[in-house]
Amino acid sequence: MQKVSEKILKNNKNVPFIPLRDLVIFPYTTVSILVGRRLSVESLEASRTSATDKNKIILTLQKNPEEHEPTIETIYTTGVIGNILNVSKTPEQTNKIVVEVLKRCRIINLKQDSYWSADIEEIRSAENIIGEKEKALFDLIYKSYTEYNSLLDKPKSEMFTYSMFESDPERVLYLLAHSLNIKSLSQRQFLIDEISLEKRLEKLYEIIEAEIDIINIEKKIRQQVKKQIEKNQREYYLREQIDVINKELGVQDDFKAEIQELEQIIKNKSFTEEARERAEKELAKLRMMPPSSAEATVVRNYLDLIISLPFTELSEEKKDIKEAKRILDEDHYGLDIVKEKILDYLAVRQLSENPKMPILCLVGPPGVGKTSLGKSIARATGRYFIRISLGGVRDEAEIRGHRRTYIGALPGKIISAMKKAKTINPVFMIDEIDKLAQDYKGDPAAALLEVLDPEQNNTFHDHYLDFGYDLSKILFITTANNMETIPLPLLDRMEVVRIPGYTDYEKLHIAKQFLIPRQKKFNGLEAYNINIPDETIYSVIHQYTREAGVRNLEREIGNIMHKLARQIVETGSEKAREEKFDILPENLKSYLGVPRYIKEERPPVLPVGVATGLAWTSAGGDILAIEVISYPGKGNITITGQLGDVMKESAQAAFSYIKSIAEHFGISIADINNRDYHIHIPEGATPKDGPSAGITIACALLSNVLGIPIRSDTALTGEITLSGRILPIGGLKEKALAAYRNNIFRIIIPLKNRKDIEEIPEEIRKSIKFIPITGMEEVILEAFDRKSIIDITSKNSGDFFTLKDVEATLSREKTQEGKWENISS
Repeated sequence: MQKVSEKILKNNKNVPFIPLRDLVIFPYTTVSILVGRRLSVESLEASRTSATDKNKIILTLQKNPEEHEPTIETIYTTGVIGNILNVSKTPEQTNKIVVEVLKRCRIINLKQDSYWSADIEEIRSAENIIGEKEKALFDLIYKSYTEYNSLLDKPKSEMFTYSMFESDPERVLYLLAHSLNIKSLSQRQFLIDEISLEKRLEKLYEIIEAEIDIINIEKKIRQQVKKQIEKNQREYYLREQIDVINKELGVQDDFKAEIQELEQIIKNKSFTEEARERAEKELAKLRMMPPSSAEATVVRNYLDLIISLPFTELSEEKKDIKEAKRILDEDHYGLDIVKEKILDYLAVRQLSENPKMPILCLVGPPGVGKTSLGKSIARATGRYFIRISLGGVRDEAEIRGHRRTYIGALPGKIISAMKKAKTINPVFMIDEIDKLAQDYKGDPAAALLEVLDPEQNNTFHDHYLDFGYDLSKILFITTANNMETIPLPLLDRMEVVRIPGYTDYEKLHIAKQFLIPRQKKFNGLEAYNINIPDETIYSVIHQYTREAGVRNLEREIGNIMHKLARQIVETGSEKAREEKFDILPENLKSYLGVPRYIKEERPPVLPVGVATGLAWTSAGGDILAIEVISYPGKGNITITGQLGDVMKESAQAAFSYIKSIAEHFGISIADINNRDYHIHIPEGATPKDGPSAGITIACALLSNVLGIPIRSDTALTGEITLSGRILPIGGLKEKALAAYRNNIFRIIIPLKNRKDIEEIPEEIRKSIKFIPITGMEEVILEAFDRKSIIDITSKNSGDFFTLKDVEATLSREKTQEGKWENISS
């Protein structure tokens, strides 16, 4: 049952209305409101002069406080009916009204003429029969409100009882809400909008509990701040007392002594103008701080960095080219291109005082001596050597540093390394630049653009240092295994020098001149007569290592020395000095165990459908045995061996080309379409990609289709197009080394790669016959038995091989092996 309260308004039409910007008011309360908008003032006057409902006004919240003239769509349609008790003027001549809020209402229509008016319906205040849930909620509210009131600095005098709630629950609810000073407009509006008493009580309980939590947190913070202030005041008082006592005793304060020491260092140190200004500013700031404060520690660390960095200090540079060449040759065998670059730079240094520093990028497989070459360059030029590795770095702050506002901020790797260098012109090696990563924290490769750009790096900006630092006098050297993963803008700033793998002959000399003496020294065997002949070194190279560099070779030589050291200790070191230790190929197994690699003899004839290709990887060159089989089917092609998209597309192009020329060899398209083809490249666990295996796949497919084997002494590399043209490839030097290591002495290459042959070591050029070609017709004549191929095409189509193709291959046939310069194109 409900007892309906009396109507307040005589007329519910055209009741004066005032929208509120940032205020939601509750029934049964009396509030003051400032009225300033013109239409609101007119509505106020209309209310005071109304004939039917004098001094009655409708109030509700508008959704956008910035809106000057709201509409029915931009106000909350649940508001309140108020009775104007008083109107006065503020000193600023704004109308101030005191309103007694009577009850809730719902706005049906909003009109705007000379003033705002609304058609409304009253929401009757129902005196509900209070159920058990409402009683329980009020019990919780009562207890929470009592706790809330006790936490206030000035507790409120209003108290509410069960009897008041039972007689008029709505009045108690809104009076409680009004006393809480709820700041959230959405929570206040919810209490106005909601019809259900139960839901309003739940929301009120939630608000009171949140207010209790906020008060407790505020008290806790206040207590902590008060305690800290008291502690700081106490420390200050005690410190002042200590200063007075120290002064009387003639003892100097540590902090002041430190300030004086820093001041003296800054005064005597050679700074740039900007750096000196920053150092003096930070020192002045430090003087004003309590020594135990966290900020003082940050400033002290910053000053330590500034005074440790070199700004004008230069190491004395060697300019003697002959001495530099002697040092480079003494430290490294081969690597002539890099040595030439360094000697060219030293020559320029003799003619110009401030030349632009070259930024070299040494690209090559692991173990070829890229990092050690940096140390050798530093020794040859008389500069200090510093090195950082960027492998796995994915945060820009690793390069540029963190801003000092962060806790635990540090300078970047560049500035940290310069602190160790002590001079502004070191040899600075940036290792593994191709292994930079990036994530949401930024792109370190982009940060390196400023470091490695000679036009910009004279004002490199580290976030921690926060002023320009000159890197222009540094000789930067970067290293990488794979040039493809270096971002193009970064690559554009560097001069790339490729360091290929070593030949067996070069490895022999490196082992004799560098690796064996070094391992003797490391293992304490310099005083003993140890003989490792050339044949043994070759056996280690072929049977225990398979690499482009010499890292594993040195490791195996080290293992031999470990065994010898043990043998000497067991024999007796004095007695062993008189013995000679011969490490021969036949007793190598006792030192290194079973050979890891067995040199396979090249078969005189390859199986049908098998071709030898060449690959280039970041670890050097390698050979690929590409296999093709076919079986009855529908002309489908399967490609396996963990191949990338580019290599798969290259295989598709090769297959399409073979189908297009099959009729010249007496094979119909129907014959090909009646079989399925499977192309496999072994070592399936190793990812492979790139287009350079195109002609190898094409020849393997043609071998399978014709049933004719490919020459076993020949390897192929080149990209194929659908029309049979052969496009150039990369990494010819590394591929030639791989062929040489695997006893293949005849390589078919694209004609446009002929220029790259000059970069291949002379030892390999003399041993391998390079065959430059332009189209698949020449490839087929060179890769297969020429007579058999020409006979097949003559019987079926005499126009496939032109006279030019045959003459070119015959000319190459007559050319002396290894004299690639004279091979006809």
